[in-house]
Amino acid sequence: MDSTDLSGKIAIVTGAGSGLGRAMALGLARAGAEVVAADIDEKRAQTTAAEATAGSVMPLAVDVTKGDDCARAVAAAMEAFGGLHVLVNCAGLGMVALRPDYYSNRNLFWEADPERWQRILDVNVRGPFLMARAATPHLVNQGWGRIVNVTTSYNTMLRKGNMPYGQSKAALEAATVSWAGDLEGTGVTANVLVPGGAADTAMIPPGAPYDRGKLTDPQVMVAPVCWLASGASDGVSAMRFIGRDWDPALPAAEAMKKSGAPAGWPDLAAAAARGQSYRAGEVLAQAAGER
Repeated sequence: MDSTDLSGKIAIVTGAGSGLGRAMALGLARAGAEVVAADIDEKRAQTTAAEATAGSVMPLAVDVTKGDDCARAVAAAMEAFGGLHVLVNCAGLGMVALRPDYYSNRNLFWEADPERWQRILDVNVRGPFLMARAATPHLVNQGWGRIVNVTTSYNTMLRKGNMPYGQSKAALEAATVSWAGDLEGTGVTANVLVPGGAADTAMIPPGAPYDRGKLTDPQVMVAPVCWLASGASDGVSAMRFIGRDWDPALPAAEAMKKSGAPAGWPDLAAAAARGQSYRAGEVLAQAAGER
């Protein structure tokens, strides 16, 4: 089993007040990193920081849809810890933000409230862009950095009654591949990390028809995000990693191969380049099979 030492690394994790973001912020700190725990709810960010080793996690109230807030988060990391190496974009809104009873009262896209629809897109797509826009110049200038975007399973992107959450994560997945291309040769990488199934977070509200004991534990994100934040992942970019499939009992190189695959939709792109077409059913089957 590999242990990752992130001493000297400085990270910003958005959405760090709860769920996947909280697990990753605390996991990075346990591995030795100093972390800005950014969340729109300052009290939740403070709770996360209080669970970490004293001084290793700094809470910060940040609305990722506001450019000034994103720039302030980068400035806070620089001032408090002396630098920035890793950005984890985890802040997000799920379907409960559009319709609290979405799980029993399926949301049809033409019935969606436009303002709530837009808010989900703003947080899930605009937010990561603004955070990356604020952080990337520094990362490029120092010649080393990491951007990790949390998206979702492929079938979730396509699921009926799941818009705009699904489409927002599909947009972020596509953006990650594009950013990785823009960053080629800079020493900065961009990758996707997903839990690998419905996770035991507030995005699954009380009363939803899920056995919470069978939901994916947010802790599955910790080992892969620590590896991605380390020098061991140098040169790895435009990939997606599934936390549930990352086996921490394996050496990191083997765990990476087991849980990783190219981000985006490279098989479909290759087929298009060959002039092939897919029936809709084949596309859906392939997407579901690739998670």
